[in-house]
Amino acid sequence: MGKREGNRERLFKAFRNESVDRVPAGFWFHFLSGGEFNSAVDNPALLEKNVAGHKQYIEAFHPDFVKIMSDGYFNYPRGQGKTYDSPESLAGIDVISADDPWVTQQVELVRRVAALQEDTAYFYNVFSPLNNLLFLAGRDQAFRFLAEKPEVCAKALDTIAAGLIVLAEEVIKKGGADGIYFSVTNPDAGKLPHPAYRRWVAPSELKVLEGAAAAGGRQILHICGFGGQHNDLQVFADYPVDAFNWATRLENVDLAEGKKIFHGKAVLGGFDNVPGSLLHWGSKEDIEAFTAKLLAAAGTTGVILGADCTVPADIDLARLEWVRRAGKPAA
Repeated sequence: MGKREGNRERLFKAFRNESVDRVPAGFWFHFLSGGEFNSAVDNPALLEKNVAGHKQYIEAFHPDFVKIMSDGYFNYPRGQGKTYDSPESLAGIDVISADDPWVTQQVELVRRVAALQEDTAYFYNVFSPLNNLLFLAGRDQAFRFLAEKPEVCAKALDTIAAGLIVLAEEVIKKGGADGIYFSVTNPDAGKLPHPAYRRWVAPSELKVLEGAAAAGGRQILHICGFGGQHNDLQVFADYPVDAFNWATRLENVDLAEGKKIFHGKAVLGGFDNVPGSLLHWGSKEDIEAFTAKLLAAAGTTGVILGADCTVPADIDLARLEWVRRAGKPAA
């Protein structure tokens, strides 16, 4: 029997498509809810609640790696509360500084969570510039602005990106994060044609990824299907990240097919995360069988078992352990 690998070694070998002693697995939860998601700067108790949630989960499950949830600090603060009635008004968004409480508190969050379990890789959740613009200006209005004055919007996205780079640098260099879990979306329904996305939106996302890498971080790209939104995975196929995570059920693209789309790079996921799904309520035998099927198709190198997104708060951790134990040794 070969030497048992540590968590960090195992994960980073999976990133490099190297053989592992077992397939790593990772899942994550929200520890705040509703109006708390964006309220921690003015309510320090929410930072404590978030840390406590991570601590309880990590001590109970001992995950192979941890996605640190940015609950309480969801949205870019520079520009909140301002009125956006034209594309030009987006100039009211500015770059955030490293000493802003929105940054320093997140560094503190990361520092405290990353100290909870040794030999573990920690990735901090960061929402893309576009996701932040949709929040600041309003979803429908932001897409209208992008259609009317894409070059103006691109400047606003670059401004947000510069602030997110500051955040990424700080959580990596001072907070001890190993990198970022970068959440992107290119929504369907014709709101933003994919060529326009590549020209006007993708550059800002690539700047954040490059900034995080320059700070010494590794990156996981999360292509979010929140609310049932479909994404064109091909748009992100050449993004310079270590692993890709997407909504396998919603997109009807399993890990094996994703490996092909993303040029053989590491893939993360495989399980539907919605309430009532197999992971949430399925039997041990069914979950083990589904895991075996995933790995038979995708292989055991460059694969990390997990879910499409955040799992339900009431899920029994034993179910996640069934998945982890089903990660068979590499041949």
